[in-house]
Amino acid sequence: MKRLGVLIFWLLVVTPTTAYASDISGCIVCHNSMSVEVVYNGKEINLNVDAERFQDSVHGFLSCTQCHERFGENPHTTPANPVSAGVERIAREISRKAKVSAVALASCYKCHAEIYTQVLDSVHGKNIVEDGRTDGPLCLDCHGSPHYITPVSDRASPVNKWKVVRTCDKCHGNETLAKKYGIEPDVRETYLDSFHGQKHTLGLKKAPTCISCHGYHDVKSKNDPTSPVFGTNKIRTCGKCHKGANKKFVSAITHKEAGPIPRYAEKGLILLTMSVIAFTVIHVLLEAFSDIRDTFFRKTKEEEHEESEEQVS
Repeated sequence: MKRLGVLIFWLLVVTPTTAYASDISGCIVCHNSMSVEVVYNGKEINLNVDAERFQDSVHGFLSCTQCHERFGENPHTTPANPVSAGVERIAREISRKAKVSAVALASCYKCHAEIYTQVLDSVHGKNIVEDGRTDGPLCLDCHGSPHYITPVSDRASPVNKWKVVRTCDKCHGNETLAKKYGIEPDVRETYLDSFHGQKHTLGLKKAPTCISCHGYHDVKSKNDPTSPVFGTNKIRTCGKCHKGANKKFVSAITHKEAGPIPRYAEKGLILLTMSVIAFTVIHVLLEAFSDIRDTFFRKTKEEEHEESEEQVS
């Protein structure tokens, strides 16, 4: 019985670990070299992987071929394992987004099936699957390289609370994309100027960011009736933080376009503030000049009186 227990332990613990180590070490021999590059669709792509960073990431426990299913031993001429039907289907749908391997890009589905389905059904996913474009972001566009993904709680993560606004702005602040899809390119600025944005800038942990109102994996168009920022849905969305929120309350939305009066009033206040600061600086400099002149260059009344007496005598 004791021998059986040892055998089970070996099969469940030691054998998988050995297989994992063999798999990743065999790949890292080449892919941990900065010189591993390929040309794909006319673009040069670096295939280097930092082994230490990978093992420290949330995916560090995975073997390479769990995501790169079609790659076996060098020189990668035959598949290591058959690709699962779900991954194969998604790979075909998102193939236009893949830099090299659509299967690897679709492999996120194996562990994150529910989330991946939400993404493909979102306004971002439909841009790729239904519209046949490549502007919509997928997993790696927001989370970064799959080899180095860290927990959302990690400040280094691009989807961390303190970095997610900048991550969204990579696309939403792009004037070319904004013009192409009819969206405002200054949404980050209007957010940062808002009460929410100012609280976020000051470091308030509870301050809402983009994903607090718009969602993240299941983002919908603002014109979609199921969007949390569509019509009266905003009452429920704002009510998550502001109990008792009503239609009048939610009318003061974060990205409300400023009219000419507030815009020119803001410019006027900026000009007034700069003028006051400039006047104060000039006033201080003149005072300093006056003190220096009186101290070192202007004679006192007593000195002038003494000089006049000397001249008379």
